[in-house]
Amino acid sequence: QVQVVESGGGLVQPGGSLRLSCAASGRIFGNYPMGWYRQAPGKQRESVAMCTSGGTTNYDDSVKGRFTISRGNAKNTVNLQMNSLEPEDTAVYYCNIKILGQDYWGQGTQVTVSS
Repeated sequence: QVQVVESGGGLVQPGGSLRLSCAASGRIFGNYPMGWYRQAPGKQRESVAMCTSGGTTNYDDSVKGRFTISRGNAKNTVNLQMNSLEPEDTAVYYCNIKILGQDYWGQGTQVTVSS
């Protein structure tokens, strides 16, 4: 079994910053690509940022220059530093790890950007 657990999130004012963290554990042998997705009310889940096991990153255009994804020191951990947050960033953020073609998801963490 694979468990994915997110932490961080919360309420922040426009222009503020938040940091999300994620750790995947269980029967995982090796390092795998991880990423962050988000889903706003009434919208489909969308990719925000991805990071390969080697550290190559990819971002959605809407967050480029504001969000930074990075691998943690421990195996199969990933962080998302979110700066210059906008109300449009409000969503439930989900961590994902792709293991040999199988997607595993965290339970999601709420990020709300509001004054």
